[in-house]
Amino acid sequence: MKENYKNKERVYDAEVLESSILDENIFVKILIKAGRTIAKPALEVVEMAIDPYTPAQVRVSLMAALAYLIMPFDLFPDFMPLVGFSDDFVALTAVLSIWSKYMTPSIRARAEKKLNKLFPFY
Repeated sequence: MKENYKNKERVYDAEVLESSILDENIFVKILIKAGRTIAKPALEVVEMAIDPYTPAQVRVSLMAALAYLIMPFDLFPDFMPLVGFSDDFVALTAVLSIWSKYMTPSIRARAEKKLNKLFPFY
């Protein structure tokens, strides 16, 4: 009986989905949601930077931190183990700190309005 068990071939059933069953717009929906998710904080920071009630030194700090994040050259290159992203982390922490202190409902509303113009179908 053991020998028969070893020699038996196991067959598994698998259900294959046809492309007609899948929602054709699922990838578009995922991309739109991802785009909105990424664009929202960026638009909020831009709105905060152009808001007339945001103090000048906050605007400069915000723009400097964001510029550092997108610059190709870093204090510590990103490929260096452990320290590579530490400088980016400090810049990101600075942006988030400023963001939390100076974000207002009107800034969020203006950013949301622009977001809806950029992504009208979601």
